Amino acid sequence: MNAHSAFELPVSDPVLVFALAMIVFLVAPLCFQRYRLPGIVGVILVGALIGPNALGILDRGETIVLLGEVGLIYLMFVAGLEIDLNQFFENADRSVVFGLLSFLVPQAVGTVAGVFVLGLSIPAASLFASIFASHTLLAYPVANRLGIVTDEAMTVTIGGTILTDTLALLVLAVVVAGAQGTLDAAFWVRLVLGLALFFAGIWVLVPRLGAWFFRTVDEESYFEFLFVMSILFVCAYAAEVVGIEPIVGAFLAGLVLNRLIPDHGALMNRIEFVGNALFIPFFLLSVGMLVDVRAIAAGPRTLLIAGVLVVSVLVTKYLAAWLTGRLYGYSDVQVEGMFGLSLGQAAAALAIVLIGFEVGIDGFDREMVNAVVLMILAASVISPAVVERAGKRIALVADRDVADAASHQRVLVPLSPKTEHREELVDLALSIREPRSREPIRALTVIEPGEDADLRVARAESVLDEVVEYAAGAEAAVDTRTRLNYNVASGIVNAGVENRITTFVIGWDGARSRRQRVVGDVIDQVLGRTTQLVLVSRIRGPLNATREVVVLLPPEIDHNVGFDGALGAIGALTDGAGARVRAVAVGWDAAEARRAFESVGSSVGAGFEDVADWKALLELLRDDVSADDLVVCMSARRGTVGWHPQLQTLPKSISTLVDGDFVVVYPASAERADDRQFLRLR
Repeated sequence: MNAHSAFELPVSDPVLVFALAMIVFLVAPLCFQRYRLPGIVGVILVGALIGPNALGILDRGETIVLLGEVGLIYLMFVAGLEIDLNQFFENADRSVVFGLLSFLVPQAVGTVAGVFVLGLSIPAASLFASIFASHTLLAYPVANRLGIVTDEAMTVTIGGTILTDTLALLVLAVVVAGAQGTLDAAFWVRLVLGLALFFAGIWVLVPRLGAWFFRTVDEESYFEFLFVMSILFVCAYAAEVVGIEPIVGAFLAGLVLNRLIPDHGALMNRIEFVGNALFIPFFLLSVGMLVDVRAIAAGPRTLLIAGVLVVSVLVTKYLAAWLTGRLYGYSDVQVEGMFGLSLGQAAAALAIVLIGFEVGIDGFDREMVNAVVLMILAASVISPAVVERAGKRIALVADRDVADAASHQRVLVPLSPKTEHREELVDLALSIREPRSREPIRALTVIEPGEDADLRVARAESVLDEVVEYAAGAEAAVDTRTRLNYNVASGIVNAGVENRITTFVIGWDGARSRRQRVVGDVIDQVLGRTTQLVLVSRIRGPLNATREVVVLLPPEIDHNVGFDGALGAIGALTDGAGARVRAVAVGWDAAEARRAFESVGSSVGAGFEDVADWKALLELLRDDVSADDLVVCMSARRGTVGWHPQLQTLPKSISTLVDGDFVVVYPASAERADDRQFLRLR
C-alpha cells in the first residue's frame, strides 16, 4: 500500500484506522462531558458522523465489526463481574420478575402493534416485538463510572438483562425454525438440553478451574489476565454453540468468576482498564457506524416503523421498571435508573432484525432494518442521558451515607524487611478499606538503631517501594514511612497515634511472647498499647482462591464494644475473598449468633452452627477445615469483654491444626461512632 492510497476514503490502512479510532475515543467523550453529556453518546454520534452512511471516513468493515462484537461481549462480562453477587442472589427473584416484565410487556405490546398497525402476521409480529423486548446495557459504563452498579435496583436490572435477552433470542430461534419448517420435537429437545448443559457446565467447571489456577499460578500478573480472557471467550463461544448469543455466555462467565476476582485488586483494575479504554469504545463506535440518517427520507413506512419502535420501547420499558419499582418499593429515581439502563438497544435488536431479513420473514425488509437502526440511535442517545441524570442522584444519596465515615478510616500495615507475603498483606488491607476512601494505605517499617542501620533502612525502603508498586496496580495510594526506634512495637504504636490510625493490619510471624504467648512479642505489645481494630494474619496465598471462610465466634464476644466494627471488617474481608461464609459459635447458640449479626446490620451472609466448647472447636479445625479455607477468628484483648483464657493460645492452635490461611480479628476497645457507622454500611 502506498502513501496515496492510505488517505483514500474510506480509510483502509489498518494503522490509520486504529489511530482515528483512538482519537475518537479520546476527544469525543472529553468534548461531550464538557457540556455535561455522557461521553459514550459522543463516541456513538461521532461514529455515525464518520461512518459509511455519513462522511464515509471509516468503513464498518470486518475489523470494526470484530472489535465491536468483542466490545459487547466484554461489556456483558464486566457487568457480571462487577455485580454484587451476594445482593444478586439475595434478590434473584426480583431480577427474574423484572426480566420477565421487561420482556413480556414489550412483547405483548409489540405483537399487538405489529399486527394492527404494521399489518404483520402473528409470527412476524412476535419477532418484531422481540426486537425491543431485549435490551443492551449501553449505559452500563455510565452507571459504572458513577459507582451505582451495586445499588439494589441497578443489580436487579443487570440481572434481569440475561433473562430478557435470552427470552427474546429464543423467540427468534422459534420463529426462524417455524419459517424453515424445522420446529419439531427434536428442535425443542436440542434447545432445552443444550441450554441445560451449557449453564450447568459453566457454573460447575469454571469456578473450580479458576480456584485451581489462582492457587497454583503465581507468575507475572498478565497470566491471570490472559486466563480470565480465555475463560470469557470460551464461555461466549460455548453459548453460540448451543444456539444463544455470546453475550449470555459472557455475562455468565462474569458471574462465575465474580468471587474469584477481588473488586479492588490489580487484576480487576487491568480488566476494567482494557475494557474502558479499548474494547467497549469499539463497540460504541460500531453501533454509531450503523446509523443511516438518510433512512429518514427512505419513505413513510420506514418512519412509521421507527416511530412505532421508539414509542413502544420508551413506554414499555418504563412501564416494566415502574411496575417492578412499585412491587418492591424502589424510589422514583431508582425506577428512572432502571428504565434508563434497560432502554438501550443494540446487538440483540440488530441480530434479530438482520436474521429475520436474511431468512425472509414476512415484513422484514430493508425498511424494517433501517427503522431498527434509527431506534438504536434514539435509544443510544436517550439511555445514557437518563442513567446519567438518575445515577447522579442515586450516587449522591449513597455518598451522603458513607463519605463522612470513610474519611475517618485509616489503615496501617507494619512491615519488616524480613516479612514474607507482603503482597497478601496489602491485599488484606485493600479488602477491608472503604473503596471511596481518599485516605492512602499507610505502610511502615521500624528499624532498630545500630551499626548497620543505614543498610537496613535502605533495605526497608526497597521493600516499601515494592509495596507501592504492587498497590499501584490496583490504583491504590500507599504512604510509606521508615522510622528508627529501639522498640519496634513503640514505633508502630507511635505511628498509629501520629496518623490517627483506626485499623492495624499485621502479619503474624509465629513467635510467642514470654508474657502472653498469644501471637508474638511485638504484636502482643501493640495489642496491649492500642485500642484500635487490629487484624493479625497469616496469609500465604491469594484471597480469591479461598473455598470457604470459617468465622469463629467466642462466647460473649458480641458484648464487646467493638463487635460491630470487627464484624464490618470481617464482612469486607469475606466480600474480598468471594467465598461462602460459615460462622461457628463457641459455647453459645447458633440462632443467638445470627441475631447478634443481624442486630448490628451486618452484611455478612453466613451459615451458622455452634460447638459446645473449645475442645470441640479444635476438633472441628482439625477435621473439618481444609487448606483452601480461610479461618477468621474474632478474639478479644486481655481484660476486655469477651476475653477468655483459651484465646491466649488459640492462634497457635489454629496455626498448628490448619494448613491454610487465618486472620485473628481484635475488636476496637474504644470504638468511635463514626467507625461504627462506616462498618455497618458495608
